[in-house]
Amino acid sequence: MPINIPKLLPAREVLEQENIFIMDNERATSQDIRPLNILILNLMPEKEKAETQLLRLLGNTPLQVNVNFLKTKSYESTHTSKQHLEQFYTTFPEIKNQKFDGMIITGAPVELLEFDQVKYWSELTDIMDWANQNVISTLHICWGAQAALYYYYGIGKFELQRKCSGIYAHRIFEQNDILLRGFDDHFYAPHSRYTDVSIEAILKIPELKLLAASEDAGALLIASRDRKHVMITGHLEYESDSLAQEYERDLQKGLEIHMPENYFPNNDPTQPPINRWRSHGHLFFSNWLNYYVYQETPYMWG
Repeated sequence: MPINIPKLLPAREVLEQENIFIMDNERATSQDIRPLNILILNLMPEKEKAETQLLRLLGNTPLQVNVNFLKTKSYESTHTSKQHLEQFYTTFPEIKNQKFDGMIITGAPVELLEFDQVKYWSELTDIMDWANQNVISTLHICWGAQAALYYYYGIGKFELQRKCSGIYAHRIFEQNDILLRGFDDHFYAPHSRYTDVSIEAILKIPELKLLAASEDAGALLIASRDRKHVMITGHLEYESDSLAQEYERDLQKGLEIHMPENYFPNNDPTQPPINRWRSHGHLFFSNWLNYYVYQETPYMWG
């Protein structure tokens, strides 16, 4: 089944070219079906890129999905046009009286700041408190995952000696968890961050399960035992060239940056990267929507 997104959303053209099944409000309302309502709090600076990446994966399931985009009111993005934000985004006061089946909180380029130094931290914690009562399951990505681990479970982050950037092999710790149904015993995922969280600290929290981790990149997938929170420290939603674009951007800024590991063929940045995580990205989002959201959602929820 398709995702329901606005006709004029720029991501729509890209997704249509990829044969992702999408529809607009007129067609969606004509179907006698209970769709899933997903809220995306997009904290990424280049919001249109994040929209396309996430919608691509949300659209690859047998479920009809309605998507709403949320922005912070306490901080206004400077990398996305005001027109785009006004046309396609809403703020927390406008939706706080609604319920959603699922929610996604993205990463943000603020990981080197202490959490309470982030300009929208107070607003974010209000949203996370609200989500506990009004969202069936929330998926937290990258810095969003670190924020959730800190706010809900008291697990802090620490700065790495060098940026963790590249494609890393991971092994599964909970083979029978339905979020990982269909996963290979070892699988690849991109990481891109300057900070990390302690696996030992995660294992000490009875409410949490460590689902997958890497010897080189640390914890990747963590879930709460009640399925309300899923934390992923990496980026299974990334496109093939996402890390290459970040690497080039950092080089242009004059940063002392290392080439992404296990990414460019023969470590040659002139060669196009080979995508080794696409199938698991689709599978992960499909499993989350099906088992952690759809199967847990009452029919009359919301």
